[in-house]
Amino acid sequence: MALTASRTPESPLPDSAAGALLRHWRSVRRLSQLKLSLESGVSARHLSYVETGRSRPSREMLLRLAAALEVPLRERNVLLLASGYAPHYYETELAAPEMAQTQNAIRLILGHQEPYPAFLMDRYWNIRMTNEAAARCTRFLLGAEPNEFNMLRLVLHPDGVRPMMTNWEETASDLIRHLHQQVASSPSDETARALLSEVLAYPGVSTRWAVRDFGLATTPLLTTGFRKGDVALRFFSTITTFGTPHDVTLEELRIECSFPADEATAAVCKTLFAS
Repeated sequence: MALTASRTPESPLPDSAAGALLRHWRSVRRLSQLKLSLESGVSARHLSYVETGRSRPSREMLLRLAAALEVPLRERNVLLLASGYAPHYYETELAAPEMAQTQNAIRLILGHQEPYPAFLMDRYWNIRMTNEAAARCTRFLLGAEPNEFNMLRLVLHPDGVRPMMTNWEETASDLIRHLHQQVASSPSDETARALLSEVLAYPGVSTRWAVRDFGLATTPLLTTGFRKGDVALRFFSTITTFGTPHDVTLEELRIECSFPADEATAAVCKTLFAS
């Protein structure tokens, strides 16, 4: 099991970077120094010194502050590296033998979702695994085997399922909003930033989505619609994540299960699965 992190010795952060990162996460969580002090047990004065670079925090203090701020595990490793400490959390490949129990649990969830689609995705929206229903629905919509296995590209690019979507703008706006949030909350994540730039450059993607909309109203449940010929499909989705993980990979995995929003969609899914 190899220990990895987002930063390497070739790209060191400056001495005050840990303080800047803490200040960033405190801003993201909308906590005052006093509030964070009370939740973490670190004095407000000491916290101020750490944020301004006047004091170097201990490894234990950084982990305590990161926990209070609910910083993702990958970013906690970045925070530690910024102060010159070794990463604390492992990042294990999903295919590694140590993840066998996790793989079995994922397959069980995906299998139980049949005959309705389910997808396993990582933090960059890469589709790592699907059930048979998801594969058949995707083939039905595209008319061929997919050549793209990233959910954002599959939905947002004109060569994906976008032409078949009946509420593409609403769905695209919601996906890009989530990606904006991901970029804003993970300042060290250049891959997420590059992905955002890529999808914003796709033909037909509105220029207004280039700026994060803080006042955008969201609906409790987003229904995604498709139409191919005379067949209409409408789904709503739920997201499953792993509780209290101690591995970066495990924390970043999520399973999206799609459920039929009407009886007609349920009937089509059952027909596709049986064919």
